[in-house]
Amino acid sequence: MSAEEVDDYLAAIEEPKRSTLQALRCTIREIVPEAEEVISYRVPAFRLEGQTIAGFAAFKNHLSYLPFSGSVLPQLADQLKGYAMTKSALHFPVDRPLPKRLVQRLIAARLRDASVAAIRRNAEAGRRRFRRIG
Repeated sequence: MSAEEVDDYLAAIEEPKRSTLQALRCTIREIVPEAEEVISYRVPAFRLEGQTIAGFAAFKNHLSYLPFSGSVLPQLADQLKGYAMTKSALHFPVDRPLPKRLVQRLIAARLRDASVAAIRRNAEAGRRRFRRIG
């Protein structure tokens, strides 16, 4: 799973969807250049330290930004007015890339969530170890 697979995904999409998603891909790369490009759940995504933090997909009548967390979009609801969305996807027009500032906010919210989740996992692992020792 790699950037080449993401290239293949984009190559199979018609214009203007391809250009719009390519612009989003470039924006995400600029914001988190250390993220690994992967295919996750059959869509292009970006993984950082084992956590999928962003992705995108093309559909018949819209494109979607995927935060890979159900809590990101509600956190930014006031900034997402005018966009259609589900709990796990932000829909946007096929010919209009998301603004860079919005993508920065979406990724920052997802990174905060991933950090909190990692802290909780580590705390739980520590409690399990303590129970075995104690």
